[in-house]
Amino acid sequence: MLAGRFPIAAVVTQPDRQRGRGRKPSPSPIAELALDAGTPLLRPERVGDAQVVESLRSRAPDLGVVVAFGQFLPKTVRELPRLGYLINAHASLLPRYRGAAPIARSILSGETRTGISVMRVEREMDAGPVALTRELAVRPEENCGELSERLAVLAAECVDDVLEQIVAKTVCWTPQDHSQATLAPKLDPKESRIDWHESSEALVRRIRALAPRPGAYTTYDGRTLRVLSAAALAGPVPDPPGIVRRGSDPALRIATGDGWLAPLRLQRAGGRTLDVEAFLRGRPIADGARLGDDSDTGTIEPR
Repeated sequence: MLAGRFPIAAVVTQPDRQRGRGRKPSPSPIAELALDAGTPLLRPERVGDAQVVESLRSRAPDLGVVVAFGQFLPKTVRELPRLGYLINAHASLLPRYRGAAPIARSILSGETRTGISVMRVEREMDAGPVALTRELAVRPEENCGELSERLAVLAAECVDDVLEQIVAKTVCWTPQDHSQATLAPKLDPKESRIDWHESSEALVRRIRALAPRPGAYTTYDGRTLRVLSAAALAGPVPDPPGIVRRGSDPALRIATGDGWLAPLRLQRAGGRTLDVEAFLRGRPIADGARLGDDSDTGTIEPR
C-alpha cells in the first residue's frame, strides 16, 4: 500500500511488546515499516478508546484496511471512515475458517485449497459480505509459516484490487452463506503436544500446522523435543504408540496409532533446529525408547 497510489492517513498496529531472548520492548514489523516510511503511527492498547478514536477521526480517512490486527473493532471505529466501513483481508475461503487461526486450522483439517477473502468488517467475526475471493493450492509438505508467506503476497494483491473497485464504484458485496460457516479458533497450547495414538497422517498435518512456531512437541527423557517436519510411513506397526525404532532409511521412525512417523527436523529445548541425522549425532535416541510419556521414559527391547 505504501508503494500504491492511495495516500495512507495513518497506520494502526499493536503496542511495542517484549520480543526475543532479551525480552526487550520492540515495535511490531508493521510499526517498524511505518516508522521507516515516516507514516503517522498509532500503537494503542485498545483501539476503541476515546482518544484513539478521536485521533483517527482527526485524520479524516476515507476507508480502513484491516489485516490480522488482533483487537475487537467497535462500531465507532468500524464506521469512522468517510465511506462508513473497513475492509479486511482474511486468510481463508469464507465462510469457512472464520477466526484467529485459519491457516493452521486449514492444514490441520487436510485442506488442499485455501485463499484470501476480502470482506467488510462487521460486529460478528469474519461474517461480513465479501467483495473478492482468490484461491491457491496448499502444497503437500507446506507448513503454516510457508503457507502464510504465500497468502500474505496474495492478500496484498487482493486488497489493491478491491481498493480499485471501490474507487471505480464497481465493487460488489456478496453476503456469506452463514449456514456453511466453520470456525478457526486460536490454537490452544495443549494442541501442540503430540499424541502418538493419532495416525501418522494426522500427526504430519499437526506438525505442519504448528511449524515453525510454536512447534509440535513430545518429550524424551523428561525434556521437550520439538518435531518441525516429518513424513508419514505406511506399514504394520507392532510397537505401542510412541516407541522409537532406529534404522538407516529412515534414521528414525516412531510408532503411531496408524502407521509410522519419520521425523525430518528436530529441536531440543534451547537448541537449534537440525535435520534428524545431525540431531542424532549430538543427541542420540535409543532404539526402543518411548516418547511422550513423562511417567515412563524407559525403553523396550530392541528388535
